[in-house]
Amino acid sequence: MKTIKGPAIFLAQFADDKEPFNNLKSICKWAKGLGYQGVQIPAWDGRLIDIKKAAESKTYADEIKGIVNEAGLEITELATHLQGQLVAVHPAYDIMFDTFAPDSVKGNPKARTEWAIDQVKSAATASKNLGIDVMASFSGALLWHTVYPWPQRPAGLVEMGFEELAKRWLPILDHAKDNGVEICYELHPGEDLHDGITYERFWEATGKHSSAKILYDPSHFVLQQLDYLQFIDFYHENIRMFHVKDAEFNPTGKSGVYGGFQGWVDRPGRFRSLGDGQVDFSGIFSKLSQYGYDGWAVLEWECCIKSPQQGAEEGAPFIQNHIIEVTEKAFDDFAGAKPDDVANRKILGIK
Repeated sequence: MKTIKGPAIFLAQFADDKEPFNNLKSICKWAKGLGYQGVQIPAWDGRLIDIKKAAESKTYADEIKGIVNEAGLEITELATHLQGQLVAVHPAYDIMFDTFAPDSVKGNPKARTEWAIDQVKSAATASKNLGIDVMASFSGALLWHTVYPWPQRPAGLVEMGFEELAKRWLPILDHAKDNGVEICYELHPGEDLHDGITYERFWEATGKHSSAKILYDPSHFVLQQLDYLQFIDFYHENIRMFHVKDAEFNPTGKSGVYGGFQGWVDRPGRFRSLGDGQVDFSGIFSKLSQYGYDGWAVLEWECCIKSPQQGAEEGAPFIQNHIIEVTEKAFDDFAGAKPDDVANRKILGIK
């Protein structure tokens, strides 16, 4: 068993145009002041990092690492959720997802996909330059509009969808492998990879690629009503990243899993600050420790009620208090005896 690292914080939801959130140096100083030991950096946020430059220049990557280290922190991972999303976009979502793309490729799905693939590859190279062997992403989606189908899905549609998704990601996964980096997909509604079964379908379609791993985030499983503890039993060998994020699900006679197109405050399924939701984090930290997860525990703050500042302030001690310093000996070692084959044979009644 190994001890989980942390607490760390994902900077995506906190980056802003105002101090101290508008540059890497000041936001790291803020995070350190709250008790965090690591930061996960969104690769799409130019206020914090130039991902192309970090891929092309080891000197620049070292400068970025130096800024974080000077604040007393480590870079836990890079995150490419927005770029990964654009690797596969169904035409129905073109207008909405163009928001994530630079002006030069908006309105041009082919160019946007090529840009996204290049961005994720760059993030993998940048991760290598930063000395990091895992990074986060979304899978994108070609099938999501058929998730609850009417009329029924035509035979072969799902298989074709995952074959195409794998085809788009395989060059990226190969590039990541060449750079010693694993891509950890956050299993998330809206993505074709949103639960264990869809991860398995994708993994099989990639030939069980060694760089296709999982970012474990229990909040998305609560909203799907998936057993997030048993998920760890099934997939612990492929879990390489961990978002510590809370959620709750309180269905009513009017609305359930799908939320009735309501805002976050009124949905039965809501994201909450740590400790305010229903996630059994004691169970999660125990299972991850049991299976030897030694990556970072990273706060991803999203809450429909509490302020981000309060959520961040409460997040560091919450995570710290859940990290288990794993034991190096069994609790009943004091009653044990040294190995003795003669004695063992007598105990077993063997002559």
